Amino acid sequence: MRVVTIVGARPQFIKAAMVSRALRERGVEEEIVHTGQHYDASMSRVFFDELDIPEPSINLNAGSGSHAVQTGEIMVRLEAYLAAIERPDWVLVYGDTNSTLAGAVTAAKMNLRLAHVEAGLRSFNHRMPEEINRIITDRLSSLLLCPSRTAVENLEKEGIMDGVSITGDVMYDALLHYRERAKALYPLDALIPFRDGAYYLATVHRAETTDDPERMARLMTVFADLDRPVVWPVHPRTRRSIEELGLSLPGNVHPIEPVGYLPMLSLLGGAARVLTDSGGLQKEAYWMRRPCLTLRTETEWVETVEAGWNHVVDLDRDKIEAALEAPVPDEAPDVYGDGDAAERLVDQLERNDAVTA
Repeated sequence: MRVVTIVGARPQFIKAAMVSRALRERGVEEEIVHTGQHYDASMSRVFFDELDIPEPSINLNAGSGSHAVQTGEIMVRLEAYLAAIERPDWVLVYGDTNSTLAGAVTAAKMNLRLAHVEAGLRSFNHRMPEEINRIITDRLSSLLLCPSRTAVENLEKEGIMDGVSITGDVMYDALLHYRERAKALYPLDALIPFRDGAYYLATVHRAETTDDPERMARLMTVFADLDRPVVWPVHPRTRRSIEELGLSLPGNVHPIEPVGYLPMLSLLGGAARVLTDSGGLQKEAYWMRRPCLTLRTETEWVETVEAGWNHVVDLDRDKIEAALEAPVPDEAPDVYGDGDAAERLVDQLERNDAVTA
């Protein structure tokens, strides 16, 4: 069996690290295509180095641009690459980025079988580009690999039932695999001047905030009102927005450069709480038993909210204050599997490859 894996953004590198390992252990031939969607070394190269991901067969170097420009560039370059290689048995895409959408549409147009990791997620906010990417990718996929029962139910409501299976979440596999290594290699005192539990960890990168001057100004106020220091690895897009808008960081904000996956796990482990618009960090906070405040109006990871670990607060001061005062739950149900999602995923690829061969 031959698999072409398409990745281009931070969370996809993390997921691919575990799946690529499982594929190699089964003797499956894999070619990794890096779209170049994330091209800053701190958002790309570092993940390949620290997670032992095999070198990509090609980097399409699509770069940045509007959603249409970036997606189109990836599609043009990916089509040329796929046309020049031996036909794969599966094209594997992850999540909900422009790389996901471009890979899905290109594979479908070339009549290649498509498998979607993290299928079935829905925020029900069609203003989010990620939501459009998810819906289209799920419609085009032959194999829909879902992280949770909720994701399966979302697909059922849309009439999608063929090729659907629950694998669990491969990001949970990654966290379990790398957590101790992160703690050993990146102790807190080597990263920040704060002790365990003395700070909040924040990330903000979604365009709905970074491209909105009013929301960015409100974000600064939100951070300034917090009762602890805020450690903030600043995404390149967010940094550009801060500079272009002439905003000043509050005195309690401790900005740092973007960090790789392992130091981020260490920072998460020492945080009292997390404030983020990242879907991946919401889950990682849940698994690390760190209360999370989601700086959006909705989340696709509804299970974390239902369990009481995640509070969807947007940039509303009253909601944020209530979330900070909310009691910390005693338990976090294993709604995203038990850490063998990559193995289950490869099982599904092999099983469905045999059925359709």
